[in-house]
Amino acid sequence: MSAPRHPFPVLRWVALAWLAVYLPVYAQAYGWLNFLVLCNVGILLTAAGLVAGSGLLLSSQAVAALLPCVAWGLDVAWRLATGDFLFGGTAYMWDPQYPLAARLLSLYHLVWPWVLLHALRRLGYDPRGYALQCALAAALILGGRLVDPALNCNWAFADPVFARSFGPAPVHLATLLAATLAGVYLATHRLLLRLDGRLRDESATAARN
Repeated sequence: MSAPRHPFPVLRWVALAWLAVYLPVYAQAYGWLNFLVLCNVGILLTAAGLVAGSGLLLSSQAVAALLPCVAWGLDVAWRLATGDFLFGGTAYMWDPQYPLAARLLSLYHLVWPWVLLHALRRLGYDPRGYALQCALAAALILGGRLVDPALNCNWAFADPVFARSFGPAPVHLATLLAATLAGVYLATHRLLLRLDGRLRDESATAARN
């Protein structure tokens, strides 16, 4: 019997090539601690999911990435159109202290959602991805309190919009976790559940054609 065909015969190599560029450039520009940030952990897990053909890993990152990437894109577009930021989370894109190459690589936020949706169209959405991402995000957000407060890793000290604390550490962390896990992630999880049947139907139609 022949081995089953990999679901991403080309994209897995693209993912590996991306990592070969992304990891050293980001490490030099921002330091290794930056790989504890949720979006950077997410892009690493997405690459791993593409290489392994893991629907669970890719589903977990679809839960995490879709809405934040839309917000990231809107913030950049608003800055380009008006000269001001809509949220402020992309100010580093205009900060000359960081190499231009590293800042340009951050444009992956615009491509990442489409890669994930393409992957889910092929593999389907695994509902366990929601629980996996919640556990991962909770660990990274709580762990952010152990990192230099000036870095505000995963907004463990101040929220990403107003740059303010919600109160003492337990209150701030509980509020942030609720907004992320029960707000952003749950909304995306429900959307992906609704889209899953449509994505599978489109994939089956494309395969027949």
